[in-house]
Amino acid sequence: MKPGSLTLRLSLLFVVAVAVVLMIVGVAFNELSRHHFRALDAQALGEKLEAINQIAKESGANPELLKARWHTLLGAHPDLSAVFLKTDGTPFFAEPPQSAAPSLAQATQRDGVWEWENEGRMFRALTASISLPTASPPLTAWLVLDVTTHMHFFAMLERWFWGVLLASTALSGALGWLVAKNGLRPVARVTQTAASMSAGSLKERIPLGPVPDELRELITAFNSMLGRLDDSFVRLSNFSADIAHELRTPISNLRTHTEVILAKKRAPEVYEENLSSNLEELNRLSGIIDGMLFLAKSDNGLIVPEAVELDLRTVISKLFGYYEFLAEDKGIQLQASGNASIFADSVMIDRVVSNLLSNALRYTPSGETIKVSIHDHGGRVELRLENPGPEIAPQHLDRIFDRFYRVDPAARRRRECGAGAGDCPVLDASAWRYYLVYIPRGPNDLHPHLRAVIWPTNMTCRPDSLGTAKPGPTRLGGHETGCHCAG
Repeated sequence: MKPGSLTLRLSLLFVVAVAVVLMIVGVAFNELSRHHFRALDAQALGEKLEAINQIAKESGANPELLKARWHTLLGAHPDLSAVFLKTDGTPFFAEPPQSAAPSLAQATQRDGVWEWENEGRMFRALTASISLPTASPPLTAWLVLDVTTHMHFFAMLERWFWGVLLASTALSGALGWLVAKNGLRPVARVTQTAASMSAGSLKERIPLGPVPDELRELITAFNSMLGRLDDSFVRLSNFSADIAHELRTPISNLRTHTEVILAKKRAPEVYEENLSSNLEELNRLSGIIDGMLFLAKSDNGLIVPEAVELDLRTVISKLFGYYEFLAEDKGIQLQASGNASIFADSVMIDRVVSNLLSNALRYTPSGETIKVSIHDHGGRVELRLENPGPEIAPQHLDRIFDRFYRVDPAARRRRECGAGAGDCPVLDASAWRYYLVYIPRGPNDLHPHLRAVIWPTNMTCRPDSLGTAKPGPTRLGGHETGCHCAG
């Protein structure tokens, strides 16, 4: 069922609440009023019975004097009738004379008072035993009060109540609609701001201003979401631009070579040589595309890691073997120390460490040493890579782990391809998580270094030695004062 207008729903709830309250008040007032009138009638009848008893005691044995005084007492009240019965049920005295003892077949007793209706009229009665001063048996006295005026009053009161209830319900509905409309104005402003958002206006924020506390958290969360969307959109735009730039160079090379070869007729050997060159360029282009697909799958959680127990020293030694010839050509030594075991995906671990070594070899001067050290701290495993490369300027620290980002702009114009330090997939396999931190050179450090830290995923922040962890989106990295989590 499609939900209706929130203003209408609030108005209806307001109407229902007012109607229920008025009903409760009306029922309570009706019952209390009836009880009050019943008590007043019982009090009046009780006072008459006391006066009748007092007259019976003072009149002695003269029945005529007794009846005369009772007539004087009761005859002045047209709504009051009395019947005095002997023990055999015959009447001793009645006022008015035509009065008879009431039939209690349809009567009910409430608060000690008999109450019944007869032919559209309502009566209340009290009965008592009247002792005579003579030795005669006591009389049974019935005092009956006609309370039809009370019944008419309550009938009129009920009609007024239903009229007031209907009018109040309609008025409360109108007032509820106005109150709900006014109360939901901040929501309307939020809606207008959200509707005006586009890819070019993600930097706009909804001002908090004088908004209700109930909406303050919503607006704060919405503004935070806009900030995350803006950051993701900027990174996506940069990533798209970087992809285009990375692919432009090999495609441009292929086109240039092909145009040169086709410019004139050449020997078969020349065609074969250039086709081999084109194949090499195509293979490199295929590798770039495969890497980008891997990054996209990794960022969207489409790669399911297969956790196995790994010996990090063995992983480092294997990768040293892959880069041994490149390191020898550049006159760089590779050095490893320490050991630790973790549960992680072997392919992802190889990719992370391989990318770190590749970047280190690219920027380490000839004749220097790249040091990789492994430290097992019990609750976490730390892999530290240190090389004497150039210091990274502070303005680049926030982006060094972005995909394809390079500190040196000239590197974009060279034929070097890769995803940069950002090509570090999360090692969230089994119970371990991976963080990558760039630490500038400190007073006791010879060189700046990268530190990869792996520890159980149930730890929500980095150990104190690395500062305070700051969860972030799909990139891995940061600097000493704030590392981004890729988990």
